[in-house]
Amino acid sequence: MPQLKSLEELRALRKQLQKDVQARTEAATTITVGMGTCGIAAGAREVMSAILDELATRGINAHVTTVGCIGMCSKEPLVDVKRADEPKITYGNVTPAMVPRILDEHVIGGRVVEEWVVARVAA
Repeated sequence: MPQLKSLEELRALRKQLQKDVQARTEAATTITVGMGTCGIAAGAREVMSAILDELATRGINAHVTTVGCIGMCSKEPLVDVKRADEPKITYGNVTPAMVPRILDEHVIGGRVVEEWVVARVAA
């Protein structure tokens, strides 16, 4: 991070960070990708890229974050989808090709893609 040289630069940085925080808190959906070494080895980077690309292309407002190992290494890549007050759904063995369907059916449509679910956590 570059060194701030004036009070105006500090104010501009503060304003940008406040916008970033606001954007994250306004998103009704959080998508979390397991990026532990097991997830990365199984293709989590490619899945994360596919999620970010699809969200940007479609203009979907969702907060995307990463975590380390979720604990189900045999099911990696793992992707959690948490919509507002609904249960958190964990999808397993996710590939980039699965991302459009997860976004269409679950994130946009509110319908869980049951055949890919490996865990649920109540709201």
